[in-house]
Amino acid sequence: MRSFLAALLAVCASSSACAQLRQHDELTLAAANRLAGGAVEACARQGRAIVVSVLDRGGNLVALQRADGVGPHNTEASRRKAYTALSTRSATLTLARKAAADPDARNLAGLPELLLLGGGLPLMAGGQPVGAIGVAGGGGAANDHACALAALAAVPQLDQP
Repeated sequence: MRSFLAALLAVCASSSACAQLRQHDELTLAAANRLAGGAVEACARQGRAIVVSVLDRGGNLVALQRADGVGPHNTEASRRKAYTALSTRSATLTLARKAAADPDARNLAGLPELLLLGGGLPLMAGGQPVGAIGVAGGGGAANDHACALAALAAVPQLDQP
């Protein structure tokens, strides 16, 4: 039986028929928590309180941290920024600026889950998406974007933009 399985695995490894599933990196809970904590700390050093959401590649919420005193609407805004970055594989600050200048891109703002405000970044590893981070409540799109960027240092395995 063992020799049969070994032979099957050898054939499968060399066959394109068995290569129909992609292998990819996964965002762990530990990494998501490091990212969220990194964003909260980066903003706190600037005297800003934020909410940060970290999603996995499927758009599922993995980590959420909210600093004291942040308005309740920022929780959903951070999740939607992360979702937008994941879905479009683009920084939401870039998307927002593009939408302001390009009538075709402006249509993205009408999609229910997308939020074209700075603060969302796709999380990539080896050029492939593993999730996204969204920051809200930091006092403006540029501040939220900067805190999300700073968080990437917490997980060195992620591609740097």
